[in-house]
Amino acid sequence: MNLTGIYAPFVTPFDADENINYPVLQQLLDFLLAHGIAGLVPGGTTGEVYTFSDAERLELFQFTKEYIGQRAVLVAGVNAGATRDVIRFSQAAEKIGYAALMVAVPPYSRPSQRELLAHYRAVAQSVTIPIILYNFPWRAGTEVGLEVLDGLTDLPHIIGIKEASSDMSRVYAMRLHYGDRYQIVCGSDDQALDYFLWGSTCWIGGGASCAPRQHVEVLQAALAGDFVTARARMEKLLPLLRSLESGSYAQKVKRGCELLGIPVGAPRRPLLPLAEADRLEFDQLFRASKVS
Repeated sequence: MNLTGIYAPFVTPFDADENINYPVLQQLLDFLLAHGIAGLVPGGTTGEVYTFSDAERLELFQFTKEYIGQRAVLVAGVNAGATRDVIRFSQAAEKIGYAALMVAVPPYSRPSQRELLAHYRAVAQSVTIPIILYNFPWRAGTEVGLEVLDGLTDLPHIIGIKEASSDMSRVYAMRLHYGDRYQIVCGSDDQALDYFLWGSTCWIGGGASCAPRQHVEVLQAALAGDFVTARARMEKLLPLLRSLESGSYAQKVKRGCELLGIPVGAPRRPLLPLAEADRLEFDQLFRASKVS
């Protein structure tokens, strides 16, 4: 499986009672596909999956597959605190017909490298579809180290890693150490151009929910080898990306969707909508970015 294009770990619309708003989700998914999104990732951090019940996550997987069909590559976010739960979500996604899985480090437990390797091997051995690892140590507290990657090279359906450490030296190290064995997917939004320069062809970015066309245009120019144009496009997108990365990521992406006329609603508690001053500042930045 070749990972190419912009994949959106999309926000989850909620109604006033914090239930998933599926009609609005249809509107959001149609908008993303109309603006060039190649892949969709239900169950991601930007989608607030950490607030979901098991039944809600499986329902979201099923709905997304039935609504999208073959119109985009579907990657299921299957992270959970226990290995057995990740296996259960992974097997369910494979049965539903997902193309691949995205598996982050289990939260809270801070597994050692030995434990994380055993976790990933157990998950990989439970399914046959491709797996994308997800390294986000700021949130998970544990890094997917080279020791773990070394221990997975014999499993060919572990095809790549979404790298969100904001440490480009890791990208250099992985390229030098593994060559093309693992596809390196951009997960550090404000460093996307650096990833593309070093051969990445896929960007899994939550900000694509509210700025899909702009993400696509940066990657398209880079894949064409026109890094002058890619840099110019990235410079226009960068203020938005830097704002998202500075905090309140999900709230800001949701606010961006609202400004585009897609009523995704507020985040599910404990998260709250942006405070008024932050909202006004973000609204000004978003409109100045001319995202549409």
